Amino acid sequence: MLTILLASPRGFCAGVNMAIETLETALRLYGRPVHVFHEIVHNKHVVERFTREGAVFVDEVQQVPERGVLLFSAHGVAPEVRRVAAERKLTAIDATCPLVTKVHLEALRYAAAGYHIILIGHEGHDEVIGTMGHAPASITLVETEADVDRLPLGTGDRLAYLTQTTLSVDDASRIIARLKARFPGITGPPKDDICYATQNRQEAVRLLAEGADVVLVIGSRNSSNSQRLAELAGEGHRLARLIDGPDEIDAGWFRGDETVVITAGASAPEHVVQECIAWLRKRFGATVEERMIREEQVYFPLPKELRTAAAGRLPMA
Repeated sequence: MLTILLASPRGFCAGVNMAIETLETALRLYGRPVHVFHEIVHNKHVVERFTREGAVFVDEVQQVPERGVLLFSAHGVAPEVRRVAAERKLTAIDATCPLVTKVHLEALRYAAAGYHIILIGHEGHDEVIGTMGHAPASITLVETEADVDRLPLGTGDRLAYLTQTTLSVDDASRIIARLKARFPGITGPPKDDICYATQNRQEAVRLLAEGADVVLVIGSRNSSNSQRLAELAGEGHRLARLIDGPDEIDAGWFRGDETVVITAGASAPEHVVQECIAWLRKRFGATVEERMIREEQVYFPLPKELRTAAAGRLPMA
């Protein structure tokens, strides 16, 4: 019989919960449309749901009609985006995850102190674009240890490093170690930038995958933290697949007697996890055992500007 080990924690983190609740509240408060700068979170099910409900996702602030409503996604934005939004007299709602805001503030602080910042992250990711926009003249992006070796900097330079919040903990640690070996005087933030949820989900996969034949990671392919989970799950020559939902499950991956770990990236809805479980139960009579690795009780409130706007107009949870 196929056995499912259901990883916990999995799925939505506090930042994603906050961003989704923010967009839900904005739609109730302002009505259709509410424009969103880039995807609210990197998950196709969430984006499709909000598109049906009246959200309009844009890549340029100029796509939003003047005096319209614009919500900044959980990944954060550069100050220039905020400037253009103010210039167009938009009602701006900031759903940036507070842990991403922390990195933005660190970048501003290091740049003001005269440091050149090495940002560890993935080129083109929304979060990286937003962070680099806070100090564009003072930040260099690296993605690999080889990138560190190619940096045109010297040991006498005043250097600091920051990281994208959704990286592989192991990959980031290796790159930081290379930075410290090449630049012994480099400094970094007092607390890791990689968010608690990313670390917890990676820890759960690492522990549970040891006894698994197959690992299914629920999440979209443009989700950085979901990609990292799938990469980690695939270590050790086991079968690991990143899937958006049950339609992407291939029965040929299973004999019917495997141990299958299921987890979900921080932007993947729980209902999609349950649909995948239902598919395996129907096809293979799978049983489910939930495995709690670490409890999470983090909560982020709605953005202040939305709470203020809603006061007296909407019942707030």
